[in-house]
Order: sequence, then structure tokens, then C-alpha cells
Amino acid sequence: MPDAFTSQDRISATHPRGYPARAVALAWLLLVAVGLQPHIVAAQATAPRAWQTPPPGDVVRGAVLYQSQCTACHAVDANKTGPAHRGVFGRRVGSLPGYRYSAELAQSRLRWTPQTLNRWLEDPEELVPGQRMGFQVEGVQDRADLIAYLATLR
Repeated sequence: MPDAFTSQDRISATHPRGYPARAVALAWLLLVAVGLQPHIVAAQATAPRAWQTPPPGDVVRGAVLYQSQCTACHAVDANKTGPAHRGVFGRRVGSLPGYRYSAELAQSRLRWTPQTLNRWLEDPEELVPGQRMGFQVEGVQDRADLIAYLATLR
């Protein structure tokens, strides 16, 4: 039995998520008994995502970068290999009508903000494992400029 549940004060307390600690202890013991402890420990050890706001971007430079780096797969007003970008800001990820997204992207529950776009452009696979975009923008300022341009596409 894990020693976190051996003292009476821990068992009678409340778990941080609001569940009675006695119920959490019993659920933990049941899961350990059926061999699921490693999965729970791994899930609890996952650190929350750190979102970074990109620096201010140059819209004109972003438009040039968009033309040179994005238009092979994307267009402002039409779906191509990738979805159209007009109205991307504030839109739920994987939700543009008429475009067939990967299941992973459609189920991501994210929303396009400067922070999510920054992370996406830096490494799409890290943000949403299993997605289909195979392109990254390495430069911090390049990402900021692209994001500034995308923000103008209302």
C-alpha cells in the first residue's frame, strides 16, 4: 500500500480536485491491483504546456513570407492541400467547413490565437501529434510576421 494513504489525516482530507481523498485512495489501490499504476504516474507527471506570445510582427514582411512559404499548400480564400486562412484568428482548430482535417486536428479542442499559431508554426507535430502539416517555421521573427499577417485576414 503506498504510504501516501497510510495516515488517517490524508485519508480523511479532500483531494485537490475536490474528490474525497478516501475515494481517490480506493480508486488508486484498485488501479494498482489491476496493473495500471504506471499509466497514472505518467499522466500525472506530464507538465502543462507553456504558451508564448510571439513578439510584434511586421504585416508587410508576413505577407511576403506567406507568399513564399505558405501558398504551395494554402490560400487566403480557398482550400488547397491545407485549409483557407481567412478568418483563422479565433476559429477553433480543425473546424473550417468544407475542409477535411486529420482526426487528431479536428479533435484537438484548441483555438487559433497568437500563442497557438506560434507553437503550431514552430512545430505542428509537437502541438498536435498525428496532424498532417509537414512544415515548420524556425525563426521567431518569421513566425511573428506570419502571425501578424494572418491576423489581418478577417
